[in-house]
Amino acid sequence: MHLPSYEKGIYIVLVIILHSCFPVSIPPNLEKGQIFKARKFKKQLPKPYSCIFADPKTQMNFTIFLSSKFPPNNEGDSETNVPIKVDGMQYFITFYETEKKSHAVNLLPTIANEVLYKNNIPVQFNESPIVRDGTWYIAIIITDEDYNDALSPSYIYHEDVLQFSRTLQNEYLSTDNYNSLLLKRKTSK
Repeated sequence: MHLPSYEKGIYIVLVIILHSCFPVSIPPNLEKGQIFKARKFKKQLPKPYSCIFADPKTQMNFTIFLSSKFPPNNEGDSETNVPIKVDGMQYFITFYETEKKSHAVNLLPTIANEVLYKNNIPVQFNESPIVRDGTWYIAIIITDEDYNDALSPSYIYHEDVLQFSRTLQNEYLSTDNYNSLLLKRKTSK
């Protein structure tokens, strides 16, 4: 059977479309970090403003980094209410590791299964039509001694705390050996 050229073009376009994945949602690019309400970023996070950035490292690296850089809180925890000093003032840092998934739809397995079913062919493609891939983020929340949101734009020392969070992010991303931070912390006492 010989197809006219415009039908061949349509056929080729359909094959390309069916072999493609269509992105439905894509995680934001926050390599440089951004300040906004954590809950707007992800519903499971608390309400305060936070410094959120993409984490290219493996899970628990930020926990190790923070526990190496700062002493843990009174309960020995290095994830919530860790005491820090910014320009001589007492603050507390809490962070969350969270994932945002990208979603794409792959139509080929679904359509192929339907065609095979209609032709009474028992072969089934078990591939999910939704392809997921995730990006991990660190969300840092900083409060003062009275539990005021120190990253809020209306906070009196907002710029100082913002600069601290940016410096902390850059130090985390550029540090590979967390033992050096532990050594610095011990020698600065």
